[in-house]
Parts: sequence; structure tokens; C-alpha cells
Amino acid sequence: MDSVLCNLHPTFERQSYGFSGQSVGSQFTSFTSVRLSNSRKIVATVTLMKAGNSHHKLTKNLRYPRRAKLPPDPRSNLFFQKNNTIEKDLHRNELQNIDDEDGGDDDDGLEWSADEIDAISSLFQGRIPQKPGELNRERPLPLPLPYKLRPLGLPTPKRHVRMVTPMLSSSRASVCRRVYKNPEFLVHLAKEIRSLPSDKNVSEVLSKWVRFLRKGSLSLTIRELGHMGLPDRALQTFCWAQQQPQLFPDDRILASTVEILARTRELKMPFDLQKFTSTASRPVIEALARGFIRGGSLYLARKLLLVAKDNNRTLDASIHAKLILELGKNPDKYKLVLTLLDELGGRDGLELSQQDCTSVMKVCIKLEKYDVVESLYSWFKESGREPSIVMHTTMIHSRYKEQKYREAFALIWEMEESNCLFDLPAYHVVIKLFVALKDLPRAGRYFSRLKEAGFAATYDIYRDMIKIYAVSGRLAKCKELCKEIEKAGFKLDKQVESLMLQMIKDVGSVKSCTTFK
Repeated sequence: MDSVLCNLHPTFERQSYGFSGQSVGSQFTSFTSVRLSNSRKIVATVTLMKAGNSHHKLTKNLRYPRRAKLPPDPRSNLFFQKNNTIEKDLHRNELQNIDDEDGGDDDDGLEWSADEIDAISSLFQGRIPQKPGELNRERPLPLPLPYKLRPLGLPTPKRHVRMVTPMLSSSRASVCRRVYKNPEFLVHLAKEIRSLPSDKNVSEVLSKWVRFLRKGSLSLTIRELGHMGLPDRALQTFCWAQQQPQLFPDDRILASTVEILARTRELKMPFDLQKFTSTASRPVIEALARGFIRGGSLYLARKLLLVAKDNNRTLDASIHAKLILELGKNPDKYKLVLTLLDELGGRDGLELSQQDCTSVMKVCIKLEKYDVVESLYSWFKESGREPSIVMHTTMIHSRYKEQKYREAFALIWEMEESNCLFDLPAYHVVIKLFVALKDLPRAGRYFSRLKEAGFAATYDIYRDMIKIYAVSGRLAKCKELCKEIEKAGFKLDKQVESLMLQMIKDVGSVKSCTTFK
């Protein structure tokens, strides 16, 4: 029966089953055993199969098969080949373990769980490294492009050239604009006026430049004449400016003239301060007060402040600070200084520069008003400004005088943390503080830093260092400092000489006692 089927349809065996060998024969046998009962059905089946295959047309890919693929390049995809090899080995080992479990061979006792297999296989499913090295390296920013750096909008019109390029505008500006505020030109005017003969008037110099001058120009020239010691020429300049309609009235010229005349005591007395304070502007009144203070007319300055207070004219707080500083130099004026301090503290809006605030603190140290010093220091820091080395030194000196050594030491640490550069007075105050604390290591350290900074120690600093070395019994170090004092050109005072003699006696007595023993 097998031969009959093969003769009827030669391709039946390949198309229907696709098997070969004994398995095919066994399948044919089972097929024939089913179909022997009815021979007509077998013939019909074979006929249908034959008829269907006669009209079947092969597909294009079978009629025209593609050419064989080229073998892969062994040098490419090494990473994938390596991973595939590892996966194949794992799969082979897994099958081998399964076979061992089926066969009952448990010699090794190693078993791979499903979680372990998933964990190992996940190692080969990560990101493929493209290049060796760091994968998360930052990419540098692109270089700026010129067209992106240009500001948006239209080009700057020529009327704003002065704001954009001042050097270009100065070259394009007129002579008047380049001259009337130029300090070099205005100082040169003062020098020309100084060089005039005594019988000549200042108009001979100023008339040549009158067309280039504007309001406020001659204020610098008048101040410069005052610095040169020529108040009469300054007054002549002011009188000439009064005759020029384009230069006067001007409070700046008037304030400069009044300050110069008050400082040189050239004002005509008696001077009606009541009328002056009621009609003059605030800058002119303040200039007159500064002139009185710098000229030493402290009584007139105080009287001017009282008259301005009676007329409800509020002056700048710096006037009080400068008057307090000058009055603090005279111990007989301390009561007046206390009155001015009360007036200064009673002001609503206190505005002091760092220099004025420090000068008031120094006067308060003389008066032993340490609470006022602390309040001024706190107010200055709360105003958002950074204290200078001078203010720090003044504050340390105040706490040293008040014998608050630990609080003063805290200020030194504050200065060190802020990288504040020490000057010679700061080193002096700091060394004096450590001498009071009997802290020899720190005193020696700051004394060495003073020398390294290039400062020449004063006699007071040498004397403080000798004292602290004498307390520690360092006779050799004291003698070394005495030699440095002589080289620096100083002469030992009686206090230091007696201290050195006492140390020598003490050392001699100690030596004699040890020898006797």
C-alpha cells in the first residue's frame, strides 16, 4: 500500500508530513490502516490531491530564491557575540542541571533558582557602552556666537553716544563742556590767579575764560585758593562772579567762599548769625559751621548750632561729630561734649559716616562713656555697614580700658575671620590686651607678625613685651629686646631700667642659693 501511494503522488510524502526515515514509514502505515476499509475513498482522496497540486503555482520567493547571505565579519559585534556566548553557556548549564535532576545525579548540589537566572540574565540587558571611559561625563557648553551676543533692538542713536562711550563724547563735545567741570582746568585757574602781581585784579585771568564757565565752576577754584592761603583772592573771585549773570546766584560758590573766610577768620565781626541762619540755605550754614570748626572758632560754631536749632534748621550730624572731636581735645570742655552727645543721641534720623562715628567713639573713651561706645558700634553694624580696622581697634581699646578682656578677645577673632589686615595701631592694642591677659604665646605671635608685615615697633610695644617676658622670668629675651630698642634709637625709661635691675638681682640671688646648697 505504501508503494501504491508513492506512485500515485511522488511528492505526497514531503508535502503532507515533511518527515523522513522510519518515522515516515510508520506514519504511512497508520494512514493506510485507516483507509483500507474503503478503497473508493482512498482513490478519491488521491485524485483530489493530485488535482489540487496540478494548479498550484509556486510563490516568487521559491521560484527565484535570494542569494546566500555573506558571512558576518568576525571583528564586528564582539560585544553581542560575547553576550550570546555567555547566554548559550548559561542555557547549556541550565539544561544540564535539569538533566541531572531528572537523572537523580546530585553530586554537586548546586541548583539555580528562577530569581538567580533572571538576575544573571538582566546583567546582559543593560546599556551598551559606546566608548570606554565615563558614561555620565558632562558635555561642554557651546562657544558663544557673535550674533547671539549682540543686544536686541535698534542701534544706539547718536544723541546717546555720550552715555555709551564717554571718551568718544569728550572728543566730540564742545570746548565749554570739556572745560567748565574739569578739575585740572579749575586748579590751573587758581594757579594763574596766585601768580598775578598784588596790584592786579583776578578779572584779568577770569575774563579770558568767562565764556567757558558755568554755575558751580568756580567753587573748586575758590577752595583751591583757600588751600593756598589766599582768602583775599578767593573773595575777589566771588565778587567778580557776582557780576556775571550766568554764574550767580549760586549757593556752591557762596558756600565755598564763606567756609574759606570763616576758616581764616576773615569774616567781618560782629556777624549777625540770627539773620544769616534765617535767610541762608542749609549747605551755606553747614559750610560756615565747618569753617568755624576748622578755624578753631569753637564758640562761634556752638553759637551757630544753637541759633539754627532755635530757627528749626536741622543741620547735618557730621557738624556735631566734628565739633565733639575738636572739643574733646580739651579736658576743660568735657561738659560741653556731654551736652553735644545728648543732642546727637536725641536726633531722630542719625546719619554718620564711619570716620565721624569712630571719632565720636574715641572721645567717649576719654570721657569713660563706654556704654555710648557700645551703642554706636552696635548702631553702625545694624545699619548694614562693615566696620573698618580703625573702628575695630577703637572698640578693642574701649573694652580694654573697661577691663572687659574676654569681650575684646572676641573682637580679635572677629577681625581674623573677616581677613582684616592689621595696621600698627591694631597690633599695639592687641599686644597690650594679651599682656593684660598674661598670654605670652599670643603676644609673641602677634609681635612676630608685626615684624613680618614690615612695621617698625614703637617704644610702647617694646615696653609691653619686656613686661610680659619679665613676668615669665625670661631674662635673656628681655636683654634681646633691650638691644633692639637701642638699635631702633630709643632710650630706656626709668621704669624699664628698674625692672631689668630687679630681674638681674633675682636671677643672681637664685644662683647664689643654688651654689650654697
